[in-house]
Amino acid sequence: MQSKFDELNCCVIIPTYNNQNTLSGVIEGVLEVTSNIIVVNDGATDNTSEILRSFSNNIEVVNHEVNRGKGRALRNGFKKALDLGYTHAITIDSDGQHFPEDLKYFLDEIKVNPNSLVIGARNMTQENVPGKSSFGNKFSNFWFKIDTGINLEDTQSGYRLYPIKEIADITFYTNKFEFEVEVIVKSAWSGINVKNIPIKVHYEPGKERITHFRPFRDFTRISILNTYLFILAALYFIPVRFVKSLTKQRIKDFINENFFNADEPVHTKALSMGFGVFMGIFPIWGYQLLVGIPLAHFFRLNKALFILAANISIPPMIPFIIYISYRIGYYFVSNPTMDLFFSHGITLEQIKNNLMQYLAGAVVFSVVAGLLTFVTSYFYFSLSRYIRLKNSEDIN
Repeated sequence: MQSKFDELNCCVIIPTYNNQNTLSGVIEGVLEVTSNIIVVNDGATDNTSEILRSFSNNIEVVNHEVNRGKGRALRNGFKKALDLGYTHAITIDSDGQHFPEDLKYFLDEIKVNPNSLVIGARNMTQENVPGKSSFGNKFSNFWFKIDTGINLEDTQSGYRLYPIKEIADITFYTNKFEFEVEVIVKSAWSGINVKNIPIKVHYEPGKERITHFRPFRDFTRISILNTYLFILAALYFIPVRFVKSLTKQRIKDFINENFFNADEPVHTKALSMGFGVFMGIFPIWGYQLLVGIPLAHFFRLNKALFILAANISIPPMIPFIIYISYRIGYYFVSNPTMDLFFSHGITLEQIKNNLMQYLAGAVVFSVVAGLLTFVTSYFYFSLSRYIRLKNSEDIN
């Protein structure tokens, strides 16, 4: 195993803080596999320093004078590894829950996927797994998928393989537990493959595992980070991911499924078009889609056709819609006017009258245009379906 670690320029990083009861066992277990070990003493106040001195001839040590957090310990461990010439680092927690013999599976991944960030996936359904760990993992998995589009079984395991040379140019801001979320999201955004491999995990029955995770404070930090990452994803990474996914075949499949689906009832397509035109003209500017999409979903309409039809209110069409609505409103208000541009001066009364006339006309216009679109669409889709069936019968 040592020769494989050397050949692959890989080391093991063990961040530790006040785990004196398990630290020696973890180091001894890893030493049975490799001597490429970096331990980061994150300001421990127990007997950690004495323990590390007993291994001084076999390991590299990075010392923090005060506790700076797991994220900073990992980041400084990566820096030390790069300085020593390593390109990959496997991180293992010092609390004894991981099995050093699983290191071989991470080495196999370097050979097959040298630029991947690999997370050891624990069996979170096994006995003795703390309930809060299972919940926290599901929470983290959900947000990771939202931010990156990647579905993982375990995003919180500390047993990981990092391509430290690949992530060296990524900017990170966090220093505590939330770093393990930031690093995998930003790595995925940078094009690094993030994946799981199965590992064993040990939770000793009836014994409270030592953890320095502070539920309120650290969960708040993670939530703030998730909010920040989601905003970045929504504004840039999700749209970019969507555009990159638009292959010719996917576009063709989407069009066939939503616009030429022979199994979808004709009246559903026609209602979708009619409702889209109705919402596009209805006078709630800026909220047509916000209101219309949930309603289209509720009534099980074709959302693609709805959005297509609702785009009747694209900017070039807005002046025409407003003008036609204003003209129609002339016949439905008690004080009609034809002074849309306030040629006789602007008064509050005139503004009110023009607005009421427009609103009344827009409601009527939206209903009439929606009904006309429904009727026209119904005949069009019916005719298209008839022609398609006729051609199919002729071929047979």
